[in-house]
Amino acid sequence: MSDTTSATTDTAPRETASRKTGPRATGRGLLHGTAWVVYRRHRTALLACVLITAAACAVYAYQRIGVLDFVHAKGATPDSKGELLEEFQSTFHAMFTRDIALLQYVPVLIGVFLGAPLIAAEQERGTLRLVTTQSVSRGRWLATTLALPLAVTAVCVTALSVTFQWLWTPVHQLEDFGDWLSSGPFDVTGPVPVARTLFLTACGIALGMLLKRVVPAMAATFVLWFVTGELWSRLRPRLGTPHSVTYPYNGDGPHLPPASVRFDDWVATADGRLYGFGTCVHADEAACRAKLGIVNRVTQYFDFGQMAGMQWRGAGILLALTAVVLAFVVWQARRRPL
Repeated sequence: MSDTTSATTDTAPRETASRKTGPRATGRGLLHGTAWVVYRRHRTALLACVLITAAACAVYAYQRIGVLDFVHAKGATPDSKGELLEEFQSTFHAMFTRDIALLQYVPVLIGVFLGAPLIAAEQERGTLRLVTTQSVSRGRWLATTLALPLAVTAVCVTALSVTFQWLWTPVHQLEDFGDWLSSGPFDVTGPVPVARTLFLTACGIALGMLLKRVVPAMAATFVLWFVTGELWSRLRPRLGTPHSVTYPYNGDGPHLPPASVRFDDWVATADGRLYGFGTCVHADEAACRAKLGIVNRVTQYFDFGQMAGMQWRGAGILLALTAVVLAFVVWQARRRPL
């Protein structure tokens, strides 16, 4: 009787310990089980995202103090002579250029250093086979592996976007002479940076899963960033319908609303027929214009009120593509062994 009791007493702590060390009990606090394992495997990249985000947001908040001092002292509306624009450019343009350049590199940095190694590193080291043979199902492991890094990415990039927009908005008419479409603010404010980062991160994950090697996956993600950047620059002005203003060929104009972005210029006949801006610029210009009936100039532009709508349309396209890429990752993972 005493031997049996002793054996039961000895084995009870071991059984309790084994129950507490199962997959569901791993970790502390908010993260446990599979989520804790994923965090531990990629904690360096995830913590770097959080710390860099916090530092950048602090810098933007500090820079805003100087920007608001300038606005309170001199105003934020450009004057007719352009003196305020020139003064603002000489004081703050270099600062905004650096800030925008950093934010424009965020998608590729996260896609290359977090997305590409996410699954490829597990495949290359052979740890993925060990994980998928444990009590955790492949579907659960894959869902957690995708969800945790993408959630951290979305939160960090949203914080960067919101904080920079908080810095830029008071002087959007002054920075780079009010060009919000092609000079960078369009791509680093609102939902666009979040959508672009999630898309490139998802593509990095997919490339890593297919190539099964970290370095080639990182290189392929970088190339993809460059290619998609070129495509995005062509898509950007097509996300909205430009307004048009018509004025006499030799008249004064165009008079555009504040913070508008000039998109294209044409020459036109009285009935509205458009010709390229370079039409009839040779020596016999007057006779050429008289023959074609050109009497007006037409300028197409985007006003500042269109910016948010164009950003959400572009972000919607990118998020839809992100969903397609992630669906492919899940389908591929379930279809064949990783």
